[in-house]
Amino acid sequence: MTTIGLIGSGNIGGTVARLAVAAGYDVVLSNSRGPETLQDLVAELGPRARAATPVEAAEAGDLVVVTIPLRAYRDVPVEPLAGKIVIDTDNYYPERDGRFPELDDESTTTSELLQAHLPRSKVVKGFNNIFFKHLLALARPAGSADRTALPIAGDDADAKAAVTEFFDAIGYDAVDVGPLAEGWRFQRDTTAYAALYAGDGPDGWDNPVPVDAAKLREALAAARRYAEMNRG
Repeated sequence: MTTIGLIGSGNIGGTVARLAVAAGYDVVLSNSRGPETLQDLVAELGPRARAATPVEAAEAGDLVVVTIPLRAYRDVPVEPLAGKIVIDTDNYYPERDGRFPELDDESTTTSELLQAHLPRSKVVKGFNNIFFKHLLALARPAGSADRTALPIAGDDADAKAAVTEFFDAIGYDAVDVGPLAEGWRFQRDTTAYAALYAGDGPDGWDNPVPVDAAKLREALAAARRYAEMNRG
């Protein structure tokens, strides 16, 4: 069975770990504060989970999820991830991360930054466009009529196929948006970002709604139309 390594074990990382364990995966959790700070989460997850350092999580994972503030992406260990598939959940929040001129001028994307930092890894963007509570609540078995889709982007077809398989196992369909350069289509402040999965009204964020592949593709297309209109 595949082991999922997690570099970062906060809201998204902890939620992915919960879904992965429920689907029968082993998980190795890490954060910047040390394994001892993850013992409550490990106890909650049970015998399929253990805590480690980021390097150890990178080494142990057959598939590794990087889910840390973007400002820290250069701290992700490089050599232990060589040849591995890495799911990047990063989003750019200047008020948290500081300014990245190359993101401000849209000459690159967050996941392309991580890919440049990990030249021998296969980076796939995913899990970045959904609120962690919605990610936990909307998971459904394969074949469910109300199954939700999440977007992915990446430059390696085999890596995207492996991530699609992982998404399927933990309760989601995947929509392939294209190469990493297209990851902007589901980044912060686009129509395919987190509000897409929130219900209507003032309590919408407490009442997530399923988003199937067709609806997600509509939102992704709208993001492109909006960008082209603003450029033009």
